[in-house]
Amino acid sequence: MTHMWLVVGLGNPGPTYAHTRHNVGYLVVEELARRAHARLSSVPKMRADVAETRISSVGLGIPGPGSQRLALVRPHTYMNESGIPVGKLAAYYDIPPTRIIAIHDELDLDMGQLRLKCGGGDNGHNGLKSMRAHLHTGDFNRVRVGIGRPPGRQAPADFVLSAFPSGQRDAVAVEVARAADAVETIIVDGLGPAQNRYNS
Repeated sequence: MTHMWLVVGLGNPGPTYAHTRHNVGYLVVEELARRAHARLSSVPKMRADVAETRISSVGLGIPGPGSQRLALVRPHTYMNESGIPVGKLAAYYDIPPTRIIAIHDELDLDMGQLRLKCGGGDNGHNGLKSMRAHLHTGDFNRVRVGIGRPPGRQAPADFVLSAFPSGQRDAVAVEVARAADAVETIIVDGLGPAQNRYNS
């Protein structure tokens, strides 16, 4: 049996956080669902919105040669409890950590930078910390979307929970699309080719 993929966009639920830097993972999962013409539906037992779809070399949501199944996930929990729904869904679908992709904001990368990798620490990111705790490993894939460092003396916690400025919205849309492309490439072509194409 071929395992499916679990693609998790990290963020905080509710309208208060909808357009904040910390929710860029949500935006990428929403873009992937849009491309697949798949609806993210609430699954209360899993504490997440989930959309099941397929991907092939032809594209997302399109059956074709080497078609693979994936579940797009938007946790209902706050960031520091992201691992609860991820652990539940990984167990339900019997998905190993190496076929989980977490998409998250990254302070240590400038806006416009992406970095793809498998494994590593959580670098102070509470969503990754929770996933590591509930999966009992850090050996899952990460798509790190650069948001840059806060200006002046603004606390990082305040910065990530603030909205992207209106002047950056077009640039954010470009980065969300690139991160979605990177997720598709990891699944279809593998992490190495995706890193060569998107790491910056």
